[in-house]
Amino acid sequence: MNFSQLGLAPAQVRSCESLGYTRPTPIQEQGIPVVLSGQDLIGCAETGTGKTAAFLLPIIQKFTEKPRPGVRVLVLAPTRELAMQIQKNYGELNRVKANRGVTIIGGANMRTQISDLRRGVSIIIATPGRLLDLVERGAVNFSAVEVLVLDEADRMLDMGFLPAIRRILSMLPAKRQTLLFSATMSSDIEKLARTTMKDPKLIEVGPRGKAATMVEQTAYPVAQESKTALLLDLLERERFERVLVFTRTRRGAERLSHILSARDHSVNRIHSDRTQPQREAALRGFRDGRTRVLVATDIAARGLDVDSVSHVINYDVPAAPEDYVHRIGRTGRAGNTGRAITIVTPVDELSMRAIERLTGQTVARVVLPGFGGRKTEPAGKTFARATPRAAVFTRSFRPRRASR
Repeated sequence: MNFSQLGLAPAQVRSCESLGYTRPTPIQEQGIPVVLSGQDLIGCAETGTGKTAAFLLPIIQKFTEKPRPGVRVLVLAPTRELAMQIQKNYGELNRVKANRGVTIIGGANMRTQISDLRRGVSIIIATPGRLLDLVERGAVNFSAVEVLVLDEADRMLDMGFLPAIRRILSMLPAKRQTLLFSATMSSDIEKLARTTMKDPKLIEVGPRGKAATMVEQTAYPVAQESKTALLLDLLERERFERVLVFTRTRRGAERLSHILSARDHSVNRIHSDRTQPQREAALRGFRDGRTRVLVATDIAARGLDVDSVSHVINYDVPAAPEDYVHRIGRTGRAGNTGRAITIVTPVDELSMRAIERLTGQTVARVVLPGFGGRKTEPAGKTFARATPRAAVFTRSFRPRRASR
């Protein structure tokens, strides 16, 4: 199937062709006709499968067919990076310059954002907190909103945005189309959908919680005190082209980036304590290839759209199993293969098992000699023989009880 068969106008098809989109992805193939029809939609698919274009293409077509003044579309996103990425995609796909879009995010100049809104816009792409700040200043009028998009809705709930989302929903016209997109679907998301949507069409591309299929996943058991040494060993031995390293905390990201810099790695970091210009510069350097290693907290797991991320390394196992899916979804995108490495200490083993239950996949363990990992044994009888560098186990591990 091609884009013209989905009901898109020739102008939209040409936009796709100019960006190298030759065939619609499954979420686009199923989602675009639903959005064009005006029906509410819940779209659940892996990251990197084209969810953004699945709602932007039909929305832009509606703008073109029936021009109207006012803010017609509101897109809510959990992070600044994702909001900026959606704005970038909108700029690439929108050929009618009268249909202006504005990004409303924290860390940017509020006066500039208010000025942009006063000039007239058709679409607002925003994070919930900053949007409410502008609402309180009387800078936003929602009376003309026809479409609400909740992108990465599960992450917004994880970040505590539910009260803000409910406040925003109470200000929107009751007669509207609501589109909810997410890489995973939880019971909280389903509850939100039931209370805010009208007979939504559910589209699921792949099982819920399934990790990216093009990503080779590996876990390295190691003692807590040897985590950094193992990371340095991996970075210095392997031919990693562009590596995204995840930590749980901002302090951990700062500490790790300084250590890597001292070892002459081209590295930068991104987390919520960095200013917006610093975050943008870090992403730009990573995209351009000037930075080989980007250390990030989970703020970058959504909305970081970088071609050819060869490796994702989980320096810290994520607290929520769903975050693992989002993290490793930064590699293996758009048909490319990728590799995800997780450094697992003994106390992380329960979290890894929760990840494996969610994804339905067993992550192979690789034990490197010399890094002090607790000896473990496979749950079953079958495992690979040791190689000169590592023993690769293909089953889940049961830590042996320490002798008393």
